[in-house]
Amino acid sequence: MGIQQPVNSGFGRTSEPHEVLDGIDLSGKVAIVTGGYSGIGVETVRGLAGAGATVIVPARDHAKAVGNLADVAGDVTIMAMDLADLATVRAFAAEFAAQHDRLDLLVNNAGIMACPLTRVGSGWEQQFGVNHLGHFALAQALMPLLEKTAALPGSDVRVVALSSTGHKLSDIRWDDPNWETGEYDKWQAYGQAKTADALFAVGMNARLAKHGARAFAVHPGGIMTPLQRHLDTEEMTALGWMNEDGELSEQAAKMFKSVTQGASTTLWAATSPALKDRGGEYCEDCDIAELADSEHPSRFGKVQHYAVDEDSAERLWEMSEEMVAGA
Repeated sequence: MGIQQPVNSGFGRTSEPHEVLDGIDLSGKVAIVTGGYSGIGVETVRGLAGAGATVIVPARDHAKAVGNLADVAGDVTIMAMDLADLATVRAFAAEFAAQHDRLDLLVNNAGIMACPLTRVGSGWEQQFGVNHLGHFALAQALMPLLEKTAALPGSDVRVVALSSTGHKLSDIRWDDPNWETGEYDKWQAYGQAKTADALFAVGMNARLAKHGARAFAVHPGGIMTPLQRHLDTEEMTALGWMNEDGELSEQAAKMFKSVTQGASTTLWAATSPALKDRGGEYCEDCDIAELADSEHPSRFGKVQHYAVDEDSAERLWEMSEEMVAGA
């Protein structure tokens, strides 16, 4: 079976978390969900905890996390971490490993979109730094625990990285990933970061597969969440997402998913038995996405070749290792 071949899951773009989790028992499993206290992250935590998992939510804003997760039932713990500060990422990983003897599921859900040029870490462009490099460093630090868990009988260790159809806006800017030259474009920067998230899943899967674990990238769909906080009403109107009254446009109402539906593909990729022999692939609408036609790339649906290319994934992995090594 070739890469990016759908498995005909029986689910789709409007599937809800309770549908994809029907019959799934995560009792005894431990999960980490970054960004699990905002938008679709809350629904991801709700779904995993509801299926019996112990869920840890790293948070930059503890009080906000406590408030947003107040109505989520199950075993949910909040711990301190800021993806833009690798010292806190490594401290979180060390504290987590001291408290837990297994990690079955790592969901790299947190992200920022289309923000003004800001530098984090060692001068990294913020979207690349937070969406990709922070998660890369987290996964690096947790790799020994993921491998240890994968060796346990009956384990099903998975890493899920949230990408986006926005990956179609840009491949990796190999010569200038941090926008040190030229005019900054917030949307191309977002596209690069989301391509990086997809390639991370390819690279992570290559490292996990020999241990019997796997990684996937996910496009959750278009959803109105705090991810849009850097966009004003005028820009969202120009994009066709809102009408002149500042309400969701008719076009967007047909295109966008609900917040709960937005968590479904993540939950499917994290738990579906249909993916036990797969890995390193990009998923959308609760299935593996097809490859886009390079001559006629669709804005919505399917994945660009460059976002799932194994050579590019290895190149990005090596570049990322160098970038986080001294940070």
